[in-house]
Parts: sequence; structure tokens; C-alpha cells
Amino acid sequence: MKFVHIADMHFDSPFTELSNTGNLGDMRRLEQRKVFKKVIDYVKQNQIEYLLIAGDLYEHTYVRKSSIEYINSLFQEIDNTKIFISPGNHDPYIKGSYYQDFQWSKNVQICKNPWEIVEGEKIDIYMTAFTDFYENQSIIEKIQIKNPSKINLLLTHCDLNGNQDENGFSYQPILESKLNTLEFDYVAMGHIHKTNFIPNKKIVYPGSTISFGFDETGEHGMIVGELNGKSLLTNFIKLDDRLFTKYELNVDNFFCKEDLVEKMNNLKLDTMNLYEIILTGNRQFEINTREILNLIEQENILKIKDNTRNCL
Repeated sequence: MKFVHIADMHFDSPFTELSNTGNLGDMRRLEQRKVFKKVIDYVKQNQIEYLLIAGDLYEHTYVRKSSIEYINSLFQEIDNTKIFISPGNHDPYIKGSYYQDFQWSKNVQICKNPWEIVEGEKIDIYMTAFTDFYENQSIIEKIQIKNPSKINLLLTHCDLNGNQDENGFSYQPILESKLNTLEFDYVAMGHIHKTNFIPNKKIVYPGSTISFGFDETGEHGMIVGELNGKSLLTNFIKLDDRLFTKYELNVDNFFCKEDLVEKMNNLKLDTMNLYEIILTGNRQFEINTREILNLIEQENILKIKDNTRNCL
């Protein structure tokens, strides 16, 4: 069986940091749509049997009905593909949610309970759902595989080896060692925005389909896989054409802000990417990062961080 595994689309995310910089927030929301269309086109062109969506497909607080209708219209284009959704902490299955109140395409199956099993002739798919914005206890540990002779997949939104956040909340934490003992043939996870992909690894975060900021550097995309019996083959496919990149710049040989601004204006940067400049070394003058940011001409430099040492 062939599958595509994605997570953490976060449709209609406010992109707070980017929205304070011109129209970048709107631009990224359009790029979300472009990336999702790439996923659907890949599924269609490669006759993928299963599309696994491991939570946070949309932002419950911000999502518009028009976005839900857009998503669903693309689901209808792949009506021969079975689509499974495991609601996460940003799109929980709760009263008033679009998961509950919207009429989804007939090929879409959304987990409505803490966990469910969808039994097939050769494949059983186990799914979990956030039924609130936090899940301090993991339901996963209570799952037992009914038929080990079948292909068994787990689709879940969880925090692998996770701890409480700064507010004391957890997001279905589970130890990887415990998850391994459950002996699923593939575990399609969501929640962490950086991928942990290793070819043919069976417990996988694909990462978010697009990057949301400078704490999410690296490539973003989807996992494509095939299970022949118990034999697993997987690949990562990059989807997001734009990278958030950190660029270190040593200031040892700059003696005034004009030197620094001139150097930054002449940096050879990829015009598709967004940059945070990390200033390092020994500074010979006072650096006001906000002032420098306002003076430079390269519009894809969004942030400047001063890690220099004072030699004044």
C-alpha cells in the first residue's frame, strides 16, 4: 500500500511575526495553499491509496469557512484516495469545530474519539484525536494491536519524549521506547515542526509542510511511503520553496554602522529565502539592531540578532 504522510499545515495561521513585516503573512498563507495543492497533485498523479494527516490541519481559532471549503474541494479531487485525519491540539475535535459541523468529502475519515480503529481486509489504521486543546495523558499507551498479521498503522498527534510546556500543559506525551513496544508497522505523527525523517524509520514526524519561523530552519515537506507486507520504504519530498535561514556575520573589521549596512546590502542571499542575520565577533561601535534593519535594502532580511562582544 502506498501512502503520503503530512502534518501541521495550520491553515489560516496568523503568522504574527511575518504579518508585522509588509505583506509577508498574506504571502505565506498563499504559499500554504500552493504547498497543499502540491500534496494533492502528487497523490493524484501517483495513485496514492492513503493520505494520512497527523493533526493541526487548520487553526481552530482563526480558520475561515472559505479555507475549509478550499481544503475539501481538493479532497474531492482525489476521491479514490482514503483520507484519514487525526485532530491535534490546534484543530481538536470539539463542539463547534469544522470537523464536527462541516460536511466533508465522502473519502475523508476524521477521528472523533480519543482513539479509534478502522479495520480493512489487509490494513488496520489506528487513529487518535485531541478532544481539547491539551492532552496531558497519552491514550496511545492503551492501544493494543488486534491483528498482528495485518499491516498496522498508527496516525497520531503527539509529543514524542515530550515534557510540559512553560504553562504546565502537555500534548499527549509518550516515550519512544514505549511506542516501539506497540509494534506498529508505521507511526505517522504530527506536532513537532521539524522532521525526524530517516529513510525507512517507522516512527516519523514529517515536520510542518511549510516553515513558520526561524526556529524551524531546514527543509519542509511530506513523507511518501510504501508498505509491502511488513517491508517499509519511505522518502522525504521537499514542498516549501522558501527557507528560513540563519546567516552568521562577523563584525571584527567593521568600524561604524555604515560599514555594517554596506556589507549586509552586498550579501549574496537567495532571493527566495528569508534571513535572520546573527552578528558575531568583537564590535567596535554601538549596534542598534532595529536601526540597522531599517537601513538595509535587502527586504528578505527580517531579523538581526546581536551576539557580538563589546570591545569599546
